[in-house]
Amino acid sequence: MKKITAIVRPEKLEPLKDALFAAEVSGMTISQVNGCGSQHGWKEYYRGTEVMLNMVPKVKFDIVVDDDEVDGLVEVIQDTARTGEVGDGKIFIFPVDEVIRIRTGERGDDAV
Repeated sequence: MKKITAIVRPEKLEPLKDALFAAEVSGMTISQVNGCGSQHGWKEYYRGTEVMLNMVPKVKFDIVVDDDEVDGLVEVIQDTARTGEVGDGKIFIFPVDEVIRIRTGERGDDAV
């Protein structure tokens, strides 16, 4: 199993959520996050003083799937979230050693 974490623009929340459900993802966790990368934020003025705002709002999707589903879902995420501009986001893929459903105690694929 793998965990796919995608950090994307906030305006891509609904289109990406719909695309993932259309790709038959059984579940996902979505979080509002802030961060900085290549964009490095922007400058604003507060009471006459220049302030660098380098925490940019993003949306984070976490999905746990079987290994054979990863490539297809990465393609869905890229196709849906890409604008071609700096700040489109990143996709991270992690190995998942074990999943346990708290309610039933199921483990592995049955818990996903």
